[in-house]
Amino acid sequence: MKKFWWIGFVALAAFGCCRNEACKEEQALKYPNILDINYTPETIRGGAGWFTDQGAWMGFTLPTAEKFTNGFCGPFDLDNRHWLSRSLVRPGFIDNGKVVSPEAFQADSMAYFPGQLYMQSSFSDIRIVQRLFFTDKNHALLVCESNRKIDWFFEGKLWDEDDTVEVRDKSLIIYLPRGEVAAVTFQNDAELMQMSSVYKASFKQVADVRAAVFSFFNTKEEMEAGLPVAETILENIKAEKAAHCSRWNNYLSSVLRTDMPAAYDRVAVKAMVTLLANWRSSKGDMLHDGMVPSHAVGYFVGFWAWDTWKQAVATVHFEPELAKNQIRSMFDYQDEYGMIADCIYSDKRENNYRDSKPPLAAWAVMEVFRHTGDTAFIHEMYPQLLKYYRWWYQYRDHDRNGICEFGATDGTEEAAKWESGMDNAVRFDEATMVRNAENAWSFNQESVDLNAYLGYEYELLQEMAGIIGESFEEPDYREKIRTYFFDPQQGYFFDRVLNGDLVRVEGPEGWTPIWTGLASKEQVEAAMKIIADTSKFSTYIPFPTLAADHPKFLPKGYWRGPIWLDQVYFGISGIRKYGYIKEADTYTDQVFTRLQGLTEGAPIHENYGTHDGGLLKAPHFSWSSAHLLMLYWEYGKK
Repeated sequence: MKKFWWIGFVALAAFGCCRNEACKEEQALKYPNILDINYTPETIRGGAGWFTDQGAWMGFTLPTAEKFTNGFCGPFDLDNRHWLSRSLVRPGFIDNGKVVSPEAFQADSMAYFPGQLYMQSSFSDIRIVQRLFFTDKNHALLVCESNRKIDWFFEGKLWDEDDTVEVRDKSLIIYLPRGEVAAVTFQNDAELMQMSSVYKASFKQVADVRAAVFSFFNTKEEMEAGLPVAETILENIKAEKAAHCSRWNNYLSSVLRTDMPAAYDRVAVKAMVTLLANWRSSKGDMLHDGMVPSHAVGYFVGFWAWDTWKQAVATVHFEPELAKNQIRSMFDYQDEYGMIADCIYSDKRENNYRDSKPPLAAWAVMEVFRHTGDTAFIHEMYPQLLKYYRWWYQYRDHDRNGICEFGATDGTEEAAKWESGMDNAVRFDEATMVRNAENAWSFNQESVDLNAYLGYEYELLQEMAGIIGESFEEPDYREKIRTYFFDPQQGYFFDRVLNGDLVRVEGPEGWTPIWTGLASKEQVEAAMKIIADTSKFSTYIPFPTLAADHPKFLPKGYWRGPIWLDQVYFGISGIRKYGYIKEADTYTDQVFTRLQGLTEGAPIHENYGTHDGGLLKAPHFSWSSAHLLMLYWEYGKK
């Protein structure tokens, strides 16, 4: 396999894919096959991960070697979850009157580099290199180069009988049933023929370079405005290559450290690629660009609040405007009372207001400010952040004691558990609901993580107020939080039943006050005895979602045992803040070296096995990727 790739890498340089004055060396080429997305579709549905970029709503894969097709597979409609074609643009050529079809080619090499797909194939003495990359949210440029001038043609077949096809000048336009429009545009000397679901594009001149542009639009109006851009792209191929190379070089230089092992660098690049693949541009009622939890899973085609805050903290390092817009996307639907919805969709009727999510929005906004210095963003977001902060105390503090509970607007335990972010955590097994007001319910259980987050939000909002010259007069509950949830006998933080005892379940909520900086030095010293216990949290992969010696621990129990990397980060970053540098680095090493497939081609997953690092639940997961980047950046830091 290594030899297979190396042949392609040499060809990539030889065919001039990085030949331009503006970008002499393409750093992305150092990271071949950053993710395994080889998949040849056999039906209109299916797939487990795609190449996509710049917020596009279409994706592509590399074909498998066993089911090779001489073209990149796709496009795939990422919203409606179906393939437009097995491979819509496949090159062939005519040699002395003989048609050499795409099927006649054999695969020499294929690779997924950060930001681009690459393929080399051959027939007899003819070698063709294909490269695909996105130029913006609507367009992807396919550049095909041969080792000598040939009489090219492209062909493809559409799969969905409900699609309507139109040939307009040099473009094949595909109208999809739900209103989206896809297109392929060819160069000026192209001649298109189309019959039913099959088309062919031939050319008047022989050439050693041919190109086409895939386009995808959410509406017909967008298509009419955006289709001419495809022609401009084809007229400026060298400039588009240079811009793409510069963009990805900037991404890599923004993310990578110069003092880290190569394997850890690869993890960081994979994490960044995953986040960028989950970027979705505004569509319908999603008014700003944002990030889906995983583009590979159909039920995640929306933006989630808790995910957004975490993703933005990582994204600001390399795509700051996307980080800002992610945050804006959730506040677009802040309700009149201050609540932020759990999740939002392109059809706002589907938005979930049954529950909110843990409050880390001020953390996200402050991290954006710290990396950009954009005080205008603080001015913009501060009133909304303050309103959201106050909402918790107005609608989720049952006994008005300044200590909040997770809850729901519909009174269900299900939604209240969702609001915690830990959907089936053992600590909520005995919790019941209490009514606060109309459309406002709480668990009969005050949660330590919720209040630790609120304490941190208080601190950050106070800092923001100082930056923009606003007064800040909210009550300070931080000292109460510090002592209210801590058990000095057991040496750990726990939830507490309303007007009752502590809920003595050892889970990740117990180290949240450490990450937020609320815990005292003595409390952290006590908690470290539990954290460092190999029968509890210092497991093969550290910081599971339930102490491994708990009788209800389940290796595949979602929030009842498996590894979630956000909680791993909060644990490692938290103890680092209190001077446990060696321990934090050791735990980070265990994460980076023991999660299955992390330094290889496997996608980053939603969660992992505690005792074996096995892959669980959704692949290509955003917040896991975000927290891997945070662990990478903090490694070795004092």
